[in-house]
Amino acid sequence: MSDGNLKITLVGGPTALLETSGLRLLTDPTFDPAGGEYTTGPVTLRKLSSPALGPDAVGRIDAVLLSHDQHFDNLDHAGRAMLGKAGRVFTTASGGGRLGGLAIGLKPWQSATLSAPDGRILRITATPGRHGPPGIEPVSGEVTGFVLAFDDRPNEAVYFSGDTVWFEGVGEVARRYNVTVIVLTMGAATPIGPEPVTMTTEDAIKTAHAFPHVVIVPVHFEGWAHFSEGPDDIQKAFAGAGLSNRLRLLEPGQSTSVALFAPAAS
Repeated sequence: MSDGNLKITLVGGPTALLETSGLRLLTDPTFDPAGGEYTTGPVTLRKLSSPALGPDAVGRIDAVLLSHDQHFDNLDHAGRAMLGKAGRVFTTASGGGRLGGLAIGLKPWQSATLSAPDGRILRITATPGRHGPPGIEPVSGEVTGFVLAFDDRPNEAVYFSGDTVWFEGVGEVARRYNVTVIVLTMGAATPIGPEPVTMTTEDAIKTAHAFPHVVIVPVHFEGWAHFSEGPDDIQKAFAGAGLSNRLRLLEPGQSTSVALFAPAAS
């Protein structure tokens, strides 16, 4: 990535702005104000915090990385309204069919490309996700993550996990790609019972061990009532595992710049 850096700004919830090589990518847009309630079947989600930045403040978006469109805590009303202003929307195969327009639905391991202003080609590859315990797919619906890498620097990959727990599909991402930065959804969300449907701190530590040397930037651990783990839990878990140096824990509105150069082989 042209200067070897990725700038990540946490907007709030699962929404983060990723900037590199002149491209501006947004994960799971959620821009509604605090106080909303969203009911789907027997589940009601409650939004506790407004985003640190609104769509106008975020500015131009070249592509949205949408892990799934069927849950309001990943795509709320204002987030859905801004999709038409983005250059492209990458999402699940089923979500692409529902959204239409500029949405591109990808099955796991399928790729699409995006041209950067300097002419470089960013390859966006969909990755497997499982939004809860085994067998939850008929309830949760299809979800996806994404691996991002420029064709001329394939060993500087960025992984946005999307809403998933730790399972063999995440391990397969680690085997296939030399990831240097992970934007990791966490929070141990429990919207439908005691079993978490997003990564717990234990899952995050497993992920950190599976991806040697990666910097982990958590998202989606605040702002909604259904999270059972927050920033203090995340910090404590990484410290207990001796991995604090690999954690970049942001507050909404904060940014961090992460070097993407892959470490030299030992």
